[in-house]
Amino acid sequence: MQNTSAARDAAMTTFLFLLVCLAFLAVGIWAARRESVDSQGAGDLINARRRLPTWMACLTLAATWIGGGYINGTAEATYDSTRGLVWCQAPWCYALSLIVGGLVFAKPMRERGYRTMLDLFEQRHGTRIAAALFVPAVIGDLFWTSAILAALGGTLSELFQIDFRFAICLSMGIVVAYTVWGGLWSVACSDILQLACIVFGLAITVAPALHVAGGWTQMSSDYVAKFGDQARLLPQLNAWWGSDPWAWQWLDSALLLILGGVPWQVYFQRILACRTSRTAMSMSVIAGFICLIVAVPPAVLGAVGATLDWSALAATPPAEPAAILPHLLRYALPASLSLLGLLAILAAVMSSMDSSILSSASLFAWNVYRPIARVPDTDPSIQRILRGAIVAMGCLAILLALEVESVYQLWYLSADLVYVILFPQLVTSLFLHSVTPRGAVAGAVVAVLMRAILFAAATEQGARMLATVDWPVPLRYAPWLTLAMLCSLSTIVVVSRMRSRA
Repeated sequence: MQNTSAARDAAMTTFLFLLVCLAFLAVGIWAARRESVDSQGAGDLINARRRLPTWMACLTLAATWIGGGYINGTAEATYDSTRGLVWCQAPWCYALSLIVGGLVFAKPMRERGYRTMLDLFEQRHGTRIAAALFVPAVIGDLFWTSAILAALGGTLSELFQIDFRFAICLSMGIVVAYTVWGGLWSVACSDILQLACIVFGLAITVAPALHVAGGWTQMSSDYVAKFGDQARLLPQLNAWWGSDPWAWQWLDSALLLILGGVPWQVYFQRILACRTSRTAMSMSVIAGFICLIVAVPPAVLGAVGATLDWSALAATPPAEPAAILPHLLRYALPASLSLLGLLAILAAVMSSMDSSILSSASLFAWNVYRPIARVPDTDPSIQRILRGAIVAMGCLAILLALEVESVYQLWYLSADLVYVILFPQLVTSLFLHSVTPRGAVAGAVVAVLMRAILFAAATEQGARMLATVDWPVPLRYAPWLTLAMLCSLSTIVVVSRMRSRA
């Protein structure tokens, strides 16, 4: 009897998975045909003719940020006994990132009429430096896509008996198909449908999950009793001083998400596609608030999982905290609601994947191929290279998704690289007119060296070596990533001024 029920659930899940994928494909193709994409050049595919309405730009940007990692990571943080709500930073940090980006960076970038984020560096420092900065940007996109793709495949295979490779290949194939067909227009329109699925699928599961946990009052009191100070949104004052000042590492992580969330092509692609700079600013700020609101359901679901009596459900807690959201949907809710929650996870993953591979392909076609081939901006070969790069990025993401353990490590490393390398370059190139190419190169070298040292110290062998020395408390808890970023920024400014005086 149990085998029959499991087979029926697997069949329903597979059917829903196929149906949703086909729906996203249909919307993407419809958007491409509606905008006559076949008659557009590569620049129009990248920026949607700079005609994205404000409401559409808000929703596509929010959908891109609310990816599979955003939803699963929020639930994981509130569930994990070693972290708690205080380490659930993504919702408010990403919201602040979009607000800061809108208020500070959106207007000057849009007013200059760039096609991609790297156009700024190409204009200030030349094509070679812009092409070099393509490397950390594309690494971040590629490993981000691979990690969330692998998470989707693992969820479907472990909980719903859908083949891992089938899930990965089909979902990425659908995303590649409509992205190749219509560029940003197809991505934006499919993002709207995906965001609707995310909101509906998560919102409808919150009340039943709270009911299983005994209601909001019971759940919240149990959560505070279990996590103590970790159940707060912000660290207490004693976490900043004393023998264990972990709040400085908390601050380092928060700044990584807030400031490191700005210098991504996937963000500026929406900014540069808006009709005016005012539209770009308002769109980014509104999208930040949308991200904050949508994070509430997964945060609540993670807290429910942390306080739930799993034995009463004839189930066990998940083996890994990262699996709490699909595990909770599977075992604590009726089959129909768990399928709707799965729909939300699937939509979240696909809304991030399409934007990520399009942004990487755009950088390659526009800032690497175009200057190397020395072709005009309207040359048809750029469009062909763009579409080929989309396919190539999708294939690379599939291959890397099969190596999920290494992907997650490299994903976090690449996120650090974007913060440490690209953020200082973006700030200085956009706002400091005295910055020189030599200063930009020196800053990048310092950033790479410092990040390499920090990475070596974080390895098992490096940790053992450091453990032999009794380091002072301020050094052990210092916000090293932020200090590395500031060193890079300072190097750019100092070397540029030395060069200008010489």
